[in-house]
Amino acid sequence: MPYVYILKCRDDTYYTGYTVEVDRRLQEHQNGLASKYTRGRTPVELVYVEELPTKSAALQRERELKRLTRANKQKVIESARQSQ
Repeated sequence: MPYVYILKCRDDTYYTGYTVEVDRRLQEHQNGLASKYTRGRTPVELVYVEELPTKSAALQRERELKRLTRANKQKVIESARQSQ
């Protein structure tokens, strides 16, 4: 299944991405192999994961999340935490 995720980086910034294997992708970020952005900002913390029905839906949701302001990303993260 496709997933969209948000990482909180060491410098307190957020990184949003797409994957089909959350654990593997998180390890790649931690090891500096996943993206230039997170490479110098490890360790990272997985703060949000959303499962979507299709790759297309996941990529669309990733774009939506990337466009959000920091404050709105924090609201999404908090809302997901409260619903767990």
